[in-house]
Amino acid sequence: MKLKLLSLKATLICTIILAAFGFNAGAQEVIGLQKAVDLALERNLTIKQAQFTEAITAEDVKQSKNNQLPNLSVSPQTSFNFGRNIDPSTNQFSNQRILAVNGNFTSQVTLFQGGQLRNTVIQNKLLLDADKTNVAKVKNDLILNVVTTYLLVLTNQDLVTAAQQQIDISKIALDRAQKNFDVGNQTLADLSQAKAQLSTNELNYTNAANQLEQSLLTLKQYMEMDPATGIKVERPDISKLKDVKVLYDAQDVVKTALAVNPDVLLAEQRQKAAAQGIKIAQGGYYPSVVLFGAAGSYFSDAKNTAFTDPATGSIHFRSNPFFTQLSDNFNQALGLSLQIPIFNRFTTRTAVRKAKLQNQNAEVTAQLARNNLSKIIYQAVWDLQAADKRFQSATQTYNANKAAFNTISQRYTVGLVNSLDYNTSQTNLNKSQFDMIEAQYQVIFRSKVIDYYLGNPITL
Repeated sequence: MKLKLLSLKATLICTIILAAFGFNAGAQEVIGLQKAVDLALERNLTIKQAQFTEAITAEDVKQSKNNQLPNLSVSPQTSFNFGRNIDPSTNQFSNQRILAVNGNFTSQVTLFQGGQLRNTVIQNKLLLDADKTNVAKVKNDLILNVVTTYLLVLTNQDLVTAAQQQIDISKIALDRAQKNFDVGNQTLADLSQAKAQLSTNELNYTNAANQLEQSLLTLKQYMEMDPATGIKVERPDISKLKDVKVLYDAQDVVKTALAVNPDVLLAEQRQKAAAQGIKIAQGGYYPSVVLFGAAGSYFSDAKNTAFTDPATGSIHFRSNPFFTQLSDNFNQALGLSLQIPIFNRFTTRTAVRKAKLQNQNAEVTAQLARNNLSKIIYQAVWDLQAADKRFQSATQTYNANKAAFNTISQRYTVGLVNSLDYNTSQTNLNKSQFDMIEAQYQVIFRSKVIDYYLGNPITL
């Protein structure tokens, strides 16, 4: 009896635990489009890398500005000399031990260096602008990818729902065929055809479910989310998605996009930085003018002062005090240094030539970005118009197949249509429904691509 009670308790505890796990496993986080975009922007590692690059370039800007300031250094030194050496206080050779202390302060500032310091500041600012644009580009590309995947999830959800509806219809048809076969009103071929149609629809459901899981996994990856996390995609108001602008003038879109597209702006800013590099390299042809200053002093215990002992009348020597020597030996210097480049093994000429080639390459890259943008936009406008035509045609086909299936289904019920015609009509309806769903979302996706290139916020 006790064993039965223990077994019953264990079973109850296991049931509670399994139920708890089942509840947690079934809990799903609801993800709307805005939340998906926010999570992706917050967690995406590519964005973080771009931001780190921007921060490093910002430090380069600060340092290039600081390079225009004077520097300051101090060099204290202490030595204890033995044997024959030079007394720093007299610059004479001496054969005694000498403790010497000296120190110098030096400072210099570049007054002119062919404009290289100023042009480097300008170049680094341009590179910083380019890095900022690159961050914006990475974010925009990510947003477009998230919206695209989000739409794909919605598409696949609708395809799964449609596939399930077709399974339900096939089950009803199979049940009817089984009953007719049982009473002798239909042949075994009719029954087999109904079973085959159900199997086909179940396969369509499996394929649609797999595509849905794949699109959900891709969406989680964009959000840097654990693949095992259960999520439920929030559906937007479908009525708003139907009112989509499909007519655009490609030339007007290109004109607007050239001014706002981050790919083009990035290439143009890098080209400006490369052009600034020519000025920096050319600065090597000019002389450099540097203002410098220095101050220092020294102490030596070999520097003695003679004095007479009043008690004995003898002459003695004593070292001058440390701070007295530092004060007496204090020296200063101020001057200008001029360095004129005459021949440096063509280093500057090579640097200028390389800078010009880099600028020409950057100009070509910028033009390629503009040309590619123009081609992509013309294609995107055409794709949107084609998608809209496909959606209109798919909608008409679906409505026609739906009406035809309803008629055939009624006639099939009373035995006026065979199972082959019935299943063919159902297959046509399935395909047209899937085509219409995909076409509808293709129109929405293509319109969002145009919004992306126009610089408009991408929302559903």
